[in-house]
Amino acid sequence: MNNSAMPTTAPGAVQSRPIARRTFQYLSIAAFALLLASCKDQSADVTPQVAAANPNGLVDNWILDNMREVYYWNDKIPANPDTTLAPDKFFDSILNKYDATSNPTGDRFSWIEESATELQASLSGETTTTGMEYTLYLRSAGSDNIIAQVLYVLPGSPAEKAGIKRGDIISKVNGQLLSRTNYVDLLYGTSTTFNFGLASVSNNTLVDTDVSKTVTATVFQENPVFLDSVYSVGGKTVGYLVYNQFVPGANNSTANEYDAQLDAIFGDFKAKGVNELVLDLRYNPGGYTSSSANLASLIGKGVGPGKLYFREEWNASITPLLQKEYGSSFFVQNFVTKAQNIGGNLSRLFVLTTDHTASASELIINGLRPYMTVTTIGTTTYGKNVGSITITDDTGKIKWGMQPIVFKSYNSANQSDYSTGFTPTIEVEEPLNLLPLGDVREAMLSTALAQISGTPGARTGVANANPLPAIGSSIQRKAGGAMMVKPMKALPL
Repeated sequence: MNNSAMPTTAPGAVQSRPIARRTFQYLSIAAFALLLASCKDQSADVTPQVAAANPNGLVDNWILDNMREVYYWNDKIPANPDTTLAPDKFFDSILNKYDATSNPTGDRFSWIEESATELQASLSGETTTTGMEYTLYLRSAGSDNIIAQVLYVLPGSPAEKAGIKRGDIISKVNGQLLSRTNYVDLLYGTSTTFNFGLASVSNNTLVDTDVSKTVTATVFQENPVFLDSVYSVGGKTVGYLVYNQFVPGANNSTANEYDAQLDAIFGDFKAKGVNELVLDLRYNPGGYTSSSANLASLIGKGVGPGKLYFREEWNASITPLLQKEYGSSFFVQNFVTKAQNIGGNLSRLFVLTTDHTASASELIINGLRPYMTVTTIGTTTYGKNVGSITITDDTGKIKWGMQPIVFKSYNSANQSDYSTGFTPTIEVEEPLNLLPLGDVREAMLSTALAQISGTPGARTGVANANPLPAIGSSIQRKAGGAMMVKPMKALPL
């Protein structure tokens, strides 16, 4: 369970006008090095009297100058925003906010955090957590009571050590029944020790039990490579991968060990003659575009450095500057050469999806569909076709970090038509009784295997398998809940 505050922004480095220096980082794609040379440390220009009159001015102006430069919708920023507001409120006040009716193409994703250090750690999968993710449901339609159904538990985490497993249903926390009025405080409050009271399903009815598990959250590094298996089905050799976040390596690591782990898995798939692939991204909210490109390059059929994975569209004012400084290659991410690529043995790809499948996960679907048949199984994806960078102050004087949207992505067929998500080719909703991931009887995997074997079973096309109304998920709190981050290098002064 992720107990970090709900995020609001991300990293990079640029310098131009007299503002405090900043560092830009993209989650995915190669390295970035914005141009805009020399930027003066704005904090040196702020007199004590001015700072006392407006204690938020330094941070707010740092936010404003960065956003006016790189924000995708920079032409929508108010001309004279109120720089006396608290930084988080100021940031929110200048966004081009999404509205389903009046502004359906607006911003749903930019966020800011008071601690740049915590922001960057969370983007790499390091958080204070119990080590489990869950979906929240109303106990019944119209009820005020809530349950949390465990979706997965991280190996070696406090939750696993306490005996919690996928499918467990939490109805109480610290002796209190979860409800609309208390679940935020009980699950996401300041406490780090939880006594989870469990319920069970009996005759399609939820029944509270006397079983409880005590878990203390700790700082924990999640390995996003959750599970891989190989199955023999209908004369086919099927590779299966559960991948839960696009992260190249652990926080503060430069080894890209998680990308290397994927390379090794696909090397094994190739050695075993895998000729069908099921990619399980149902709980993957996104991450670094570089890791997305790495995975796509292991899968794609007939891909390589000469083939476009995706391209970026930036705002109109910064595009010509980037074009002049770096050329057109700045805006494109081609596939890369991978000796472990299994695309030559594949004619299609199956991707398991839910509304937690977002951003860099959707980039996989969009980027590969011009090159091979991509069949999605599950429920409609989140719908994020835009990407962000992380912006921090490299002087250390400003502690905030923000993650603004700075580009929109397009595949090689110039498609970016999934802002409302990818509708599944085959609809399958996860049931209330969850089987372990990788179990061939599990609802989504069994549907994929049935498609591969040519004998679609009863699960194919099943919708509304869970009658309880969902109201949220802990996955939404993971580093923004839906992220596509481009990694960028710090710019020279």
